[in-house]
Amino acid sequence: MKSFKLYTVIFLLYTAVLFLPEYTFAQNFIPKTGSEGMWTQTELRYWDSTKTRYGYTLFGARGKSYLIDMEGYIINTWNVGTNPRFVAGGNILDAATDNISGYSGFKEVDWNGNTVWQYFETRTGTYFPHHDWTRIYNKKLQAYTTLYIANKSVTSAQALAAGCNPANGPYNNCTVDAIVEVDMSGTIVWEWWFFNHIIQDFDSTKQNYVGAGKTIANYPQKININMPGQPLKNDWIHCNSIDYNDTLDQILINGVNGEYYIIDHGNTFLPGNPAGSIALAATSAGDFLYRFGDPARYNQGNPPSILSNWTTSTTGHKQIGASHDAHWIKPGLQGAGNIMVFNNGQYLFERTSQSYIVEVNPYYDSNRVAKPNYVNPPAAGYYVLSPLNNDTHKQKKLISKQTVWMYNSKSNMNFFSHIGGGSQRLPGGNTLICSDTEGHLFEVTYGSATEDSKVVWEYINPITKDGIKRVIQDNYPMYNSVFRAYRYYADDPYLSGKTLTRKNTITGRTPSYFTPEDSVLLSGEYYNSEAAFIVTQNYPNPFNPSTVIKYLLIRDSFVSLKVYDILGKEVADLVNEYQSPGSYSFVFDAGKIQNAHQLSAGVYFFRLSNGAETITKKMIFAK
Repeated sequence: MKSFKLYTVIFLLYTAVLFLPEYTFAQNFIPKTGSEGMWTQTELRYWDSTKTRYGYTLFGARGKSYLIDMEGYIINTWNVGTNPRFVAGGNILDAATDNISGYSGFKEVDWNGNTVWQYFETRTGTYFPHHDWTRIYNKKLQAYTTLYIANKSVTSAQALAAGCNPANGPYNNCTVDAIVEVDMSGTIVWEWWFFNHIIQDFDSTKQNYVGAGKTIANYPQKININMPGQPLKNDWIHCNSIDYNDTLDQILINGVNGEYYIIDHGNTFLPGNPAGSIALAATSAGDFLYRFGDPARYNQGNPPSILSNWTTSTTGHKQIGASHDAHWIKPGLQGAGNIMVFNNGQYLFERTSQSYIVEVNPYYDSNRVAKPNYVNPPAAGYYVLSPLNNDTHKQKKLISKQTVWMYNSKSNMNFFSHIGGGSQRLPGGNTLICSDTEGHLFEVTYGSATEDSKVVWEYINPITKDGIKRVIQDNYPMYNSVFRAYRYYADDPYLSGKTLTRKNTITGRTPSYFTPEDSVLLSGEYYNSEAAFIVTQNYPNPFNPSTVIKYLLIRDSFVSLKVYDILGKEVADLVNEYQSPGSYSFVFDAGKIQNAHQLSAGVYFFRLSNGAETITKKMIFAK
């Protein structure tokens, strides 16, 4: 009897295990992951003040927005923080909730954080706002309005009536992006919808059929509802950025699959007639004026592909992938009127992925001559870009002749954000870049035919999923993400009349960062030096109120580092101890010296000595 019971228990256990859901086993075999100890200091890491204009950077993180100066000192904060930007009057416009993929509406707050305007989408089940918006001045209304991206539902019946292939159905829970415009009272005054601008070559009985003897290639101004590999689904286009050109009265929309589109606003807007405006935008007057990124989507180019030996690939005619933040470069700046986009580099089938900033002149023809109207990119043609270094494992690829500038890091992985990100052309020609997944903000020069672009400012967001950190270790993407960042200047109208007093840094740490002079320590001269130590010039210099003094100790010794005024009077004793060989950095803060009096502006000297050798350098305190 006992034997029977034992067999029964074993049989039941075997049966239970045999028919357990598959995920039970999968959970037992999830690979364990860990960090390899890769640590990164957050906040300001590098600054070349000679090649940057002093400004203020705005970004949002974890539901809070920060305006910081070039050294990372906080100027102001606001309790919104998804994708903030200044609007007229110096207010901050942002999503009302901290989720870039979907939120209920928008909130505008003043310098002190008071809500001065808000809009919430109350049409449940109709519009689903997400990712981006922009405040514009509608000249026909002579009033400010807000444009935003929102998904809009498409029923299965609508999909089939539009010529969707039933084999790719059943088309439940489908949404397609629209651009919605609301006035300051929250009234919708205009709408444009991708679904009204579709073409198809599947069902000849439908009105949007390509027509006899024609193909999808004949309709670059419309989108194929049966795109290969991209049947209609929820969040079909997944738009993630919107920009408005005040001069042209046109709108630029970016889709994550690697295309951006220009549509008309001014000629489809009827003031005082929202219903008429929406109807007009749904006609051919609302078709694409221009599109860039992936001509294979409309059968005018080749898609990316893996080649026959499986170890090589081609990007085809595709130019951008998983792209974000397509926008016009503003008037008065280098490349004004061109379009710049954050090319994440996903979906391009490159052997080693990386991100790029791509600037395009949409008017260029095949001779790179600007025409009066937009030129279809395939008509402009392509050139072959060869890799500059074999160790990148890059391959040749086709680049549109409309491309006038690209930035990427030399090391493939130094600049790569597979999602999110943005860029901004700055006065003087530099470009601010926000690499979302690693919270990496940096500014680069424009470069020239004989000189590469150079990083001249670099900042790491210290705000993480686990709180504010002075250093961060290897983590999954988005640990300290920043969706986008913007640079402003003291003479911008947005900051007019604002008090731009520096507070603390986000971490509370005094900035300690590399400068151009630090590269001197890495030269051959350093390795051959017989000196006991090497000292660089303090940075910044002139300074107010603090500056960083750095030196490299070659041999262990007793070190003295002091600061003197122009009369030789000691004003600060920074170091007075025995030190081992290595690199050292100390902050001299004129506002926090040990003496009882405040320092006056003028010339000071810092002196480093080990008893046998002494080096003295001049620095200037400017109030």
